[in-house]
Order: sequence, then structure tokens, then C-alpha cells
Amino acid sequence: MKRPRDLWTDIRDSFWAVPTVTVVVAVALALVLIETGQVLDADILRAWPRLFGAGADGSRAMLSAIAGSMITVAGVVFSITIVALSLASSQYTSRVLRSFMRDRMNQLVLGVFVSIFAYCLVVLRTIRGGDEGAFVPSLAVLFAVVLAFVGIGVLIFFIHHIGTSIQASHIIATVARETLSAVDRLFPEEVGESIDEREEVASTRQVAAGLPVLSLHTGYIQRVDTGALLEFARARGTIVRMERGVGEFIMEGAPLVSLPAVREVDPDAVRQINSAYTIDRQRTVDQDAGYGIRQLVDVALKGLSPGVNDVTTAMMCVDYLTAILVRLAGRRLEARLPGEARGAPVITRQQTYADFVGGTFDQIRQNAEGNVAMLRHLLECLKTLEDATEGRPRRRVLFEQLEAVTEVIARSVESPRERDALESYARRVSGDLGRPTRDVLPERPRQDKEFRSRSVD
Repeated sequence: MKRPRDLWTDIRDSFWAVPTVTVVVAVALALVLIETGQVLDADILRAWPRLFGAGADGSRAMLSAIAGSMITVAGVVFSITIVALSLASSQYTSRVLRSFMRDRMNQLVLGVFVSIFAYCLVVLRTIRGGDEGAFVPSLAVLFAVVLAFVGIGVLIFFIHHIGTSIQASHIIATVARETLSAVDRLFPEEVGESIDEREEVASTRQVAAGLPVLSLHTGYIQRVDTGALLEFARARGTIVRMERGVGEFIMEGAPLVSLPAVREVDPDAVRQINSAYTIDRQRTVDQDAGYGIRQLVDVALKGLSPGVNDVTTAMMCVDYLTAILVRLAGRRLEARLPGEARGAPVITRQQTYADFVGGTFDQIRQNAEGNVAMLRHLLECLKTLEDATEGRPRRRVLFEQLEAVTEVIARSVESPRERDALESYARRVSGDLGRPTRDVLPERPRQDKEFRSRSVD
């Protein structure tokens, strides 16, 4: 059974929650106006007869027209949304669809039209005329006209919004903003003294694996309640070592954590450990900043593919990825849990700065072979990261990426002039990183030198 927080997240991200709420509000508003009209109708009819003086037949016809048009527009809005989702999935990546589903404006627009339809139905069934005993809720009927004009304005807004939301710049900026928010939430502490993350990760592996606690579900780990794991470790007087981290895929029956100081794993321990994990069909950015990076990388790879060939979009993705890495460069990434020093530690499993940098640049670099503009942009972004990164361990990570980019340049750029320009810029970045240029630029193949000498002659 899902925890309340997970249920709330699912409801918040669903496409039906906001329309449901608006329909309930519209029905309640209709009932309130109908009951209020019974008291005020006679007075307002005498004061403004032309504004409120609609007969039963005319009110029925008007409400029927408004209700029919609103439900028709709601169907059109839903169809446009589905087309936009299909276009975004094929043009960018299916992983950005979650942003469309979470878009409050799309949910609200659909909710407005459906709620106006529901409002008109409720008011329509209360109108009586002729032998039935005349009753026309004038105030509620007039408000239906107001809602119809509101619907026209919302339709115009929706056309503008959907046209903006499928633009590459909007999609990329939305994913980047969500990822930056996750970084600030997950890693709020500044670095201070430099930390060698590789040594730190290696030290956590010195703890014996112990008895495994197996997963009861299959899917991606979306969230981990480290507080619940810490409470379990204190109660059992043991160490809890995470074998799978947030964002990783796990199968039912695979080790979720291990307990080094426990001789036997009872069913209650399995239940408690599994209840601390949220496992579902896909990754989310809530506790997994790497998934935001993964989405931007996928959009960049789509832009670099021969079928799309949209280098500008790929460069835009790299710009936002660099902004995320700049934010990460100044943050302490290892977990700091309260009470670790009191004999009940939780050994976490999470990404290091090297993992984030590799996840950002590796696949983009591999797909940018021969693309001079993209390779130059990668060098510029590495220079930006160099300016924002302190501490030898993290600068060493950047230097390794610089080495990899220069290898691609030497191997794939055929034009001697363009290659010389890229290598010259790589030397400058290497000098800023404090490494000699001979460590960065590999020796060129002999056949390339012979070609250049013949071209000069």
C-alpha cells in the first residue's frame, strides 16, 4: 500500500485531479446560486428586468447552447493536448511527457470547460415553465453567460499556451528548472573543504555485505525514506547498507539493502525495509536529480541524430546541463544522516560529481563525432565548469572529460583548419585546469601530417 505522500504525489501529477476539483466547485456554485436566487430573484428582476428577465424557454435554450459548446470545446482541447504529447514524444523524447501531464495550465483549461458544462446541466434541470410551476433561477442563468465568456478567454489562452509549451526552449527550460530545484532541495549544503569523493565511495565498500533484504517489487526506485532506515538501524543495533540507490532499477527478489551485523532477516525486517522505498514504473526528479539530467541528455541526443539534425537544440540542452553542473559543483553530494556517529549508520548509495559529469557529457560526446560546432560548444562548457569548480578531485573529473573530447576531435574532425582551432582552444582550457597540454592532445596520425604537407606544397 502506498504511503500518503506517494498518493498525494500521484494525485498531484495526474491529469484528472484538477478537472475533478473544478467540476465539484462548479456544481456547488450552481446549487448556491440557485438557492440564493429564490430569495433575490424578485428584487433583482424589479431592479434590472432586462438583465435578469429571461423566460423559461429562453433560459433553457441558452443553457443548452452553452453546455453543448463547452463539452465540444473540451473534446477539442483534449485532442489538441494528445497531439501535442505525440509531437513532443516523437520530436524530443517520451521522458518529457511527464512535464506535460504535470502542467497545471493544461489541467486547469480542461477543468474549466468541463466544469462550465456541469454547471449548466445543474442549473438547466431546475428551470420550470408553464404548467410545471414557473421557476427560472435568473442569477444562476446570468452567471452561466459570464462563464461562457470566461470559457472563450480560456480557449484563446490555451491556444497560446499549447503553442508555447511544445517549443524546444520551453521544454528544456522546464526540465532544467525542475532539476535545479531538486538539486537545491537534495544538496543544500555548500562544499567547504574539498572532498575526494572517490575515496569516500571506496571507503563505504569496505563494510561487509552481510545478509541481504530482498525487494518485494520490480521497478525504478523513486524515493528512499532514509529516516525510516535510520530508525530501523537504531532499533536493531545494526548497519544498513543500501545496495540500490534512487533512480536504479531493481527486480523482485534482488537485494535492496544488506545488514552486516544481523544473523537472520525476519519477515518484519523485510516489510519495514521495503516500506521505506517507493518503487514504481519510471524515475522521477523528486529525489533523483540525475533523472533531470537524463531527460536533457535524451533531448540533446535526439537533436544530434541524423534523422533530426537539430544541433541548436542539442547546444541548448548542453547549456542548461552546464548550469546544473555549476550548481552541483559547489554542493556537498554525500549524504549526512543525523545519528550516524552514534552506532547506527545508514550507508547510502548515491551519485558522485563524477557520475553527474559523466552522465552529462559521455553520450553527447560520443554522438558528436565530426560535429565541429558541438565539439567546440562542449569545450566552452568545460571552460565554464572549470571557472566554477574548486578542489582537485572535481577538477580532475573535468580534465578527464577534456581528454575524452580532444580524443574525439583528433579522431573525427577531418578539416585541418577546424581541428587546429579546436585543439588550440583545448590547450587553453587545459592550461586553466593546471595540466600540461601534452597530456591533453594526442599525437596526430602520420598520414594526416603527410596530407597537410602536400597541401602546403
